[in-house]
Amino acid sequence: MSSLQEDTGQILKRTVIVAIFAAVAVVLSIVESFVPMNMSVPGAKLGLANIMVLTCMYFLRGRDAFVMVVLKTLLTAFIFGTFSSFLFSFLGALFSFGVMWVLLKLGKDRLSLIGISVAGGLAHNIGQLTAAAIIIRSSVIFYYLPMLMLMGLVTGIGVGIAVRVLIPSLSKLSLFEGFLTAEA
Repeated sequence: MSSLQEDTGQILKRTVIVAIFAAVAVVLSIVESFVPMNMSVPGAKLGLANIMVLTCMYFLRGRDAFVMVVLKTLLTAFIFGTFSSFLFSFLGALFSFGVMWVLLKLGKDRLSLIGISVAGGLAHNIGQLTAAAIIIRSSVIFYYLPMLMLMGLVTGIGVGIAVRVLIPSLSKLSLFEGFLTAEA
């Protein structure tokens, strides 16, 4: 097999994995919308789609995971929301992605997936509040941050545990061969 065929095969394989992760993330978002959340924190969600985001980041390059995050955010915005909900989700996703990518890049072997997930959850909340502050043109919304941080901590732990269970299972599949040492 020529080098060009191998490169084309890897590109196709990577594209398929990104598409699968994005599709599963959207399905998890839909499932999450049916889970009754009776919390005292308006807008708080479980963040189940972030299971796929962190898993994708673990296996693939940063730019592949970024494409997956954008796809997931666009698709869920088309299904669920308005432009303002897209803005909240997108800014939250960008903040979360940036923090988790840096932490994975700097300390994949030194930091736990749960810790990285918690940091991503906290960053997501900061991103959403930043979007809200932009829309309402006031930083007063950041008074809501302590409650969101508590929720980000709890949901980040849950997402991190799920990713910690999922990665070893996916690592056994031939589809993921060669991706554990992928560079960002």
